[in-house]
Amino acid sequence: MAVNKEAYQQIQSFLQEKNVQLVAVSKTKPVEEIAALYQLGQRDFGENYVQEMVGKSKMLPSDVRWHFIGHLQTNKVKLIASFVQLIHGVDSLKLLKEINKQAAKAGRVIDCLLQVHIATEETKFGLDKEEVEQIMSTLKTMPLSNVNIRGLMGMASLTADERQIKKEFDDLKSLFDSVEGVDILSMGMSGDYQIAIGSGSNMVRIGSLLFGQRDKK
Repeated sequence: MAVNKEAYQQIQSFLQEKNVQLVAVSKTKPVEEIAALYQLGQRDFGENYVQEMVGKSKMLPSDVRWHFIGHLQTNKVKLIASFVQLIHGVDSLKLLKEINKQAAKAGRVIDCLLQVHIATEETKFGLDKEEVEQIMSTLKTMPLSNVNIRGLMGMASLTADERQIKKEFDDLKSLFDSVEGVDILSMGMSGDYQIAIGSGSNMVRIGSLLFGQRDKK
């Protein structure tokens, strides 16, 4: 399926009015479709799979800003440390330490978001409020000089109940407001990004509205 140019322009116009950054979720999409969106001006792309992101990064312009939005295993960090723009799904201090280690080897400081579990589904990854506070407290006494915690990320429940979705986003915004020195709140996807923005999100991850339903692996 070709990129939906009209949808992209409409969404981007709406987001720019709200001062919200768009990450185009390009996982499983061919390089040609990413390039088509790049030609329209999009620079931030989100991938879930390390090897896929590495491969695409070699085939697309160097000014593409790659966001890793999936569950990142510690043994895969080294593969993306040299070029990743933002890691959205940091869900443990162990992972954060590994990102710091690999960033140091690459001579970089890598921006990260702490992933918070706000949904009802057990299958989703993420920290709870106390774990977020614990990590932030630990970093004050044990700073990691090659990582930069920019904010929080969360995914709402897969439900048609918009009140529940809004409550989950509101709860994450409340936690975000309590954390010092952060500026990115990444929440909202194709089905719920407008609710997320209403709750204070300033970064959304949208795929199917731009590319169509993703291909099954």
